[in-house]
Amino acid sequence: MIERLLRQCLCLVLCCLTSLSIQAQQAPVRKDSTTTDSIAQSFVAKMQAKAKIFAKESAADFAADKAAMAQNRTFEELKKAMQKAKSYLRTSIDTNRIESGIKLIEKDFVIAGDGVLTNRGSAQTFRNLTATSKITAELLSKALERKVMLDQRQQQLHTFRYQLDSLLSVPALFQFPADSVSLIKYIQQIGVMNYDVHPVDSMLKQTSIKTQTLLNQTNMLVFKLQTALEEIAVYQKDLASNSFKREFEYLWNPAVSYRPFGEILGQAWAKAWLTLAFYLENNVGKLLILALIVFSSFLYLRSLKNIYKENELLVKDFEGQLVLRYPIFSSILLSVNIFQFIFLSPPFILNVLFWTISCICLSMLFRKFISKYWMRVWLLMVCLFLVTAFDNLILQASRTERWMMLPLALAGMLSGIMILWRGNRAELREKMILISIAFMTVLEFGSIIANGLGRYNMAKTLLISGYLNVVVAILFLWTIRLINEGLLLAFSVYTRQDKKLFYLNFDKVGKKVPAPFYILLVVGWVILFGRNFAGFEYLSGPFRNFFESERTLGSYTFSINSLVLFFVIMGVAVIVSKVVSFFASDGHLVHNKDEKNTRQGIGSWLLLVRITILSIGLFLAIAAAGIPIDKITIVLGALGVGIGFGLQTMVNHLVSGLIIAFEKPVNVGDIVDVDGQAGTMKSIGFRSSVITTWDGADVVMPNGDLLNSHLVNWSLGGNRKRVSISIGIDYDADLEMVKKLLLDILNEEPRILKKSPPFVQYEQFGTSTIDIRLFFWAKDFREANAVKSDLIISITATFRKEGIKIPFPQHDIHIQGPGLTDEKKP
Repeated sequence: MIERLLRQCLCLVLCCLTSLSIQAQQAPVRKDSTTTDSIAQSFVAKMQAKAKIFAKESAADFAADKAAMAQNRTFEELKKAMQKAKSYLRTSIDTNRIESGIKLIEKDFVIAGDGVLTNRGSAQTFRNLTATSKITAELLSKALERKVMLDQRQQQLHTFRYQLDSLLSVPALFQFPADSVSLIKYIQQIGVMNYDVHPVDSMLKQTSIKTQTLLNQTNMLVFKLQTALEEIAVYQKDLASNSFKREFEYLWNPAVSYRPFGEILGQAWAKAWLTLAFYLENNVGKLLILALIVFSSFLYLRSLKNIYKENELLVKDFEGQLVLRYPIFSSILLSVNIFQFIFLSPPFILNVLFWTISCICLSMLFRKFISKYWMRVWLLMVCLFLVTAFDNLILQASRTERWMMLPLALAGMLSGIMILWRGNRAELREKMILISIAFMTVLEFGSIIANGLGRYNMAKTLLISGYLNVVVAILFLWTIRLINEGLLLAFSVYTRQDKKLFYLNFDKVGKKVPAPFYILLVVGWVILFGRNFAGFEYLSGPFRNFFESERTLGSYTFSINSLVLFFVIMGVAVIVSKVVSFFASDGHLVHNKDEKNTRQGIGSWLLLVRITILSIGLFLAIAAAGIPIDKITIVLGALGVGIGFGLQTMVNHLVSGLIIAFEKPVNVGDIVDVDGQAGTMKSIGFRSSVITTWDGADVVMPNGDLLNSHLVNWSLGGNRKRVSISIGIDYDADLEMVKKLLLDILNEEPRILKKSPPFVQYEQFGTSTIDIRLFFWAKDFREANAVKSDLIISITATFRKEGIKIPFPQHDIHIQGPGLTDEKKP
């Protein structure tokens, strides 16, 4: 444009000069000043007029070029925006899946509301309200999750449409070129762009409309679910405050409302599976942890049983050793009974599954161990409990169920009376069971009275609570008994425990379960028993709020649950790391030398394995506690400053431990010599290592000192050691025969390496002997001294047999006094 402007200016100047020269040639020469001025003014005016025209043309060209650049830039941005929109539409959430999910939530909500919000009977029941509340809360969580997804999607769709609309409304797009050729090309470019933009814009509009429709449905569904939860909460509060109020007519009076019992069973079955499916879906991690605990317990009990079997310590009737009878059943029973409490507010059907599994395992352990009478009592209690548990899964009240509850309660009351009156107490191993049976008798009698008087909720609660009290009490009492047996048996075997490797110090625990464990089991029994009552949720509410409510410390928000979870995960990680160390270093499990070498090879990697376990545990604990990563970096920075000033030595030992783990100059089980401390490497820890000396002492040596010292590792060379023996023989001995005898003795010794054959070397002529040195390689460093001792015995015996003398140094002393001659010596 500048060159064109210059050309136009040059042409204008040339034209003006040409016209002036022509006028000068044609016009007569005048010396009149007026004529000269008029010519000059005419030239200036023409130049100004031409300049204005050229200025307008230049400004128009500049505006056109600027508009073209803006148009091209806008077209490029439009292409980028369309590519992003297309990619988002292809990879974003599937609205069809969300729509089907919303329909499934609505379907499950209909099932959940049956008997509470729809098809109501004459009164609400505690179990029905609890199940409906749990299902509705889970459905609300799923609906809110989909609402968030739809909100984000709709927001993104609006963002894309806003970008396209803002780009299409750029003023530069509406500035058309003045040139017809350029105008045609620009119109063609707009047509191509319109061809690309229109489908994307239409798709965005259609998707936005569909998303908004789904969002409206989701918002309505969320409102319904929230309203239902509020209504259920009101019902639960009324039921808890009116626990002793009569809800139905007397049992002998006609029923006010009627619903087919088959429909009630179908409704109960559908709600039970819904609650179970939702709960398991949200607690898969806890189930895996429980399975891991069962597996670890099984490995430990099986190894303990193998030790007793190898030492022939098992008794035939397993008296005092019942925990070792079936390790798999014992591990399942102990793990499920203790760790079932990690599942917070589980559905009743999951509790029934846990208790059923525990009852089966305990029954297998009881078989042919307890007397037949008490075995029949146990099986009767289990059967009545399972039938009552099935009845407790029925959520809506009916006259049929009330008549079913009556014989169940009557059977419990009568069986309790018979057991207390005529039971063979001498054969009962756990006397405290009688207390729970007496309590069951009272509860079942109360259930009969409450059922007859129309107190349905109270009658059903007392019915299940009576049997649950007995079964759980027996399970817990035998859990304590089995743990006591396990501790006593382990205490008898592992009399000298290594506190660095083993995760349980029996000297501190003792031979019985600690007293706090009994208290925890009593608390657990109270929790399991109290869950059956309507007021339990309101009594336990403040405790749950205390642990679940969020607290703020600066910019960090936390809850007591998250902190407890953090320490629990770290504790489990530490325990698992020590359990791994125990199984890798347990000498009771080694059966031969090859297995011992393999176990030592595994033990050499223990430090890396323990570091990995603890690191994973730390990250899981941080994630579970919700601790922000940026806060951790600040803490690490502060620790770095502290390390730089005051923790250099400790960090040196820790880093040295990592170097030992990766570089592996020494392994567990190696024979080492460090600064005069010779022995076997027992363990390699984070900060220090343990060396068991030949005197039996354990020397704890920091890893930094271990690396900085002159470390002699005999095991790196195959545990062999070169040994020499010095001998002096008489000058009259046959040297060739002596050499042959010594080589025969060395070659006959099996503990000497034959690949590096021994040899005999004559060194020097001594004052009274010819000095010989024997050189040989002992196969095992630890047997070197014993081999040397045995060879000295063999050499001495052989020399005596062959008449070879080993002279000893002797001196003749001659004493001469004054006046004595040699002839006068005494």
